[in-house]
Amino acid sequence: MKTIAVIINKTGGADALDYTEVTLSEPKNDQIQIDHKAIGLNFIDIYFRSGVYPVQLPTGLGMEGAGVVTAIGSQVKHLKIGDRVAYASNQMGAYCQSRIMSATHVCKLPDEISFEQGAAIMLKGLTVEYLFHRTTEINAGDVVLFHAAAGGVGLIACQWARSEGITLIGTAGTDEKCDLALSNGATHVINYKKENFKDKV
Repeated sequence: MKTIAVIINKTGGADALDYTEVTLSEPKNDQIQIDHKAIGLNFIDIYFRSGVYPVQLPTGLGMEGAGVVTAIGSQVKHLKIGDRVAYASNQMGAYCQSRIMSATHVCKLPDEISFEQGAAIMLKGLTVEYLFHRTTEINAGDVVLFHAAAGGVGLIACQWARSEGITLIGTAGTDEKCDLALSNGATHVINYKKENFKDKV
């Protein structure tokens, strides 16, 4: 099967992005084929494209995506053809129509979550899970200070904290961002451009 992918053969600006026709092989035993409906765009992609983070060339870009499983390897048990799925993976190459990838990085996407939402939240959601449950176990009744509470990771952290009974004190740089963090679940917010958050806390 042929598909279109964005490949970089050299580092640089946006002009380094090449639309390339590639041929997909059949999935191996532990792999799936996913037809993308949406992909995530992250600032780290720019670092790889520009050469700030060295990477072996040529390479695809992008580590988040959502779509539909269209082929499956014989050893894959948690997914089937037709499943709506999403992933965040260190296997770069999400900037494409379709791709073959390891099934271990892919999870089912609930019907109530759109492809666009799934592609946008996976990496950020995994970051919050890591911060709340792997770096330090945070439980109901705990109080945390969360910087950049109105950013992509921060807004998920606000919602996660509210759902688990955690008091989250968020910081942000404008009143509008403070309001956004509050509306997404922060218990308290501090505009660090108006207040010294250390004194406030």
